Amino acid sequence: MQFGVFSIGEVAPDPATGRAPTEHERILAVTALALRAEDAGLDVFATGEHHSPPYVTSSPPALLGYLAARTRRLVLSTATTLVTTNDPVRVAEEYALLQHLAGGRLDLMTGRGNTPNCYPWFGQDLRQCGALARENYALLHRLWREEDVDWQGRFRARLDGFTSVPRPLDGVPPFVWHTSVRSPETAEQAAYYGDGFFADNLLGPVDHYARLVELYRTRYEEHGHGTAGQAVVGLGGQVFVRARSQDAVREFRPYFDRSRFHGGRYSLEECLERTPLAVGSPDQVIEKVLGFREAYGDYQRQLFAVDHAGLPAAVALEQVDVLGERIVPVLRRELAASRPASVPPGPRHPAAGPARAADGCPGRAGA
Repeated sequence: MQFGVFSIGEVAPDPATGRAPTEHERILAVTALALRAEDAGLDVFATGEHHSPPYVTSSPPALLGYLAARTRRLVLSTATTLVTTNDPVRVAEEYALLQHLAGGRLDLMTGRGNTPNCYPWFGQDLRQCGALARENYALLHRLWREEDVDWQGRFRARLDGFTSVPRPLDGVPPFVWHTSVRSPETAEQAAYYGDGFFADNLLGPVDHYARLVELYRTRYEEHGHGTAGQAVVGLGGQVFVRARSQDAVREFRPYFDRSRFHGGRYSLEECLERTPLAVGSPDQVIEKVLGFREAYGDYQRQLFAVDHAGLPAAVALEQVDVLGERIVPVLRRELAASRPASVPPGPRHPAAGPARAADGCPGRAGA
């Protein structure tokens, strides 16, 4: 089981002070979050891809390349790579190169994104998003597995005998998760290729995401990749933790109320009851995350958002520390105790070395 944090790089004012960080401050805060995740003994850091305000994470390859040089154990991932508006040839090239630089510690989440205004900026039509996702990923999948590729589709220039370089490290392509908030088509695409499925698991009711995961598991087995229980599932989640639950709720409430995603639609109490949002003491967060297994089955990766809605950078780092010290060790132990031997571990490139349970003490390269 892999645990980590992800950031979408949102720039938002702190409701306590009214001040928003500069873009420069926010970029440095995202990198600090990843470095702290490795120091805290977590397994994964992931970054989103956005091309408009109020976000700063427009170039995941650049950010993850920097982090690859600063870390030695952390798996680095996108969350999400826009498979609809990125040229699959460039995706194949950039992330294969990054995979080499990171010693295999790289995987991708592909998706359609949730900012439709970026489609015309990259010369695409939002009405074609489903077809773009299918065609572009089909080409990316081939480029990492074949040489001398001949290709002709609807959305890019044809390829004749094209070989993407560099080739994936040791012939093993980066692991791909197909991520979705609501799309059954994305779950089907993940199952068809035998890839991982990452359920957003943030804003909707738990039973909504459970249906997507169940569809993916069923179709994974029907496509002949293994049993439904062997399908590779990842989940998102939002947490805010303090030693006392009442302090966590009181401190987090103004950030929740001003959130671009939550504010004004539901109360904090409604979201805590119906969605995967976890705000409270370490024990309460542990209990809620352990409950995910009841809804989704045994899964391979759990990522937490800890720097959303204008939370100060220092507070986000505190959240990472609490995860590493108080929450993740308990989750590892509890989830491992009843995990069937048939369930595969979280994906990790052979060149990346052993998983966390067999690793030495965590730390940054050069630390």
